[in-house]
Amino acid sequence: MSLDDAPAPPGYRIDVVPLPHPVRIFHNDILLAETTRARAMYETRLPVAIYVPREDICVPMGPKTDLQTFCPFKGTASYHDVLLDTGTIENGVWSYVSALPESKGIQGYVGFMPSAATRVDLGENEFRTGSDPSITGPLVDWLMREAGTLPDPETFTRTVATKMRENGIAVSRMSILIWSLHPMIAGKNYIWRADTDEVRTFSPSYDIHQFPGFVNSPLQHVSNCLGGVRQRLADTDEASRFPIMDDLRAEGATDYVAMPLPFSDGRTNVLTLTSDHPDGFTTENLGLVFECATVISRYYEVFMQRENAQALLETYVGKRSGARVLGGEIRRGDGDEIDAAIMFCDLRGSTRLEQELPRDEYIALLNAFLEITSTIVDQRGGEVLKFIGDAVLAVFPAGEDAAAACAAALDAARAIVDQVAGDAVTAQTACAIGIAFGSVTYGNIGSSTRLDFTVIGLAANVAARLCDAGKGHDRAIMVTDEVAAGQTGLADLGPVELRGLSAPVHVFGDASQGGS
Repeated sequence: MSLDDAPAPPGYRIDVVPLPHPVRIFHNDILLAETTRARAMYETRLPVAIYVPREDICVPMGPKTDLQTFCPFKGTASYHDVLLDTGTIENGVWSYVSALPESKGIQGYVGFMPSAATRVDLGENEFRTGSDPSITGPLVDWLMREAGTLPDPETFTRTVATKMRENGIAVSRMSILIWSLHPMIAGKNYIWRADTDEVRTFSPSYDIHQFPGFVNSPLQHVSNCLGGVRQRLADTDEASRFPIMDDLRAEGATDYVAMPLPFSDGRTNVLTLTSDHPDGFTTENLGLVFECATVISRYYEVFMQRENAQALLETYVGKRSGARVLGGEIRRGDGDEIDAAIMFCDLRGSTRLEQELPRDEYIALLNAFLEITSTIVDQRGGEVLKFIGDAVLAVFPAGEDAAAACAAALDAARAIVDQVAGDAVTAQTACAIGIAFGSVTYGNIGSSTRLDFTVIGLAANVAARLCDAGKGHDRAIMVTDEVAAGQTGLADLGPVELRGLSAPVHVFGDASQGGS
């Protein structure tokens, strides 16, 4: 067995080996390069890459293009077009002008993209054979055996960093950016620092995509699937720098890497590592992380799937209802009998406004009304169960205190009426609100394939009919006698016939608010 066929030692490796015999590279029948000085790069888990001296290229190349890619093991790659009589091959070749130490053997050499090099004649050269080495150690063992027991992404992040250090990786700072499915939050950013051994969690809004600190950052670059980033912070090569590098250098950092954490749905998240060790990261350090990245990514995907499910359920069915569904109440008929104050709130004149206003203005008005209503209901301990066009159905569970639930619902109704009247967007309209109290079923109804988590019962029907009746009685708020008990500022309207109900309902109206 020759030396080249000997098993490689464990760990991620990059080896650059001269090819002693002539090599010719073709694009179809066009000779692109012919050389006796070619070099083969063997990199763990990757196909062999062939590099040739620039002066042995037989066809013209265009000037450097705008494309740049970054590799944590090789550095910043620059690209050129290949100019042929048959046409231009865009970004057909790449090279590392300032290769990182482990890849210095290809510095100044050129590699051909598959779109350019359609055929390679190795002549008498033979590639090295043998399987890639296995990678083991505290980080791998922990990922395989114990990591699945951790309860949350913060704990997982801290432990990943600890295991990296146990594995000899001199990481002083680690950042994980995970994109999410949330109407207000773009994602989660977990940042661990060795000096505190604490994880700080940030939840940036979608404005992050316009924030200058993100736009010109490795996070943006990697998220856009442009490859990893490696920056030795003593390097003054301006072409490979991002503004954050100056901040990290000022903190004593010596090395930085950002690499993708792919999710199974195609989204690309980002892992960054910073070192303050004088020698920075070794090839074996980064190779280990690179090898484990897919497994690490899957753990974060599991955490985020649960967070996304919770966020989407809270967004579409409410916080309490979402928690119940996430807790397993997912079958038709699952639910509880509860006592609650039920509020039904509707915009007045919305049909006319929809006809008169431009669509975007009407949608803005509708969103403002729904925002006012849901915020006030939430602040007073209630929950919006659903938006029904321009109407809102909300529930205030009574628990052990029915009077408190009724008072909270009435207080919310009065606040909604006042704020709708005083808001610049919604002042051109008004709202009608009905509140009833009683026993309702709080849970799932629907078909075998489509469920709705809602409240069903007489109180819900009465609240909707009171909302309707308020328009005819010139009252913004109409409530039943159970809700009115012990409250002030309400006018006794006596028994009122409500559409669809067999008997009149004793109704009170808010004396301080008139309709419009």
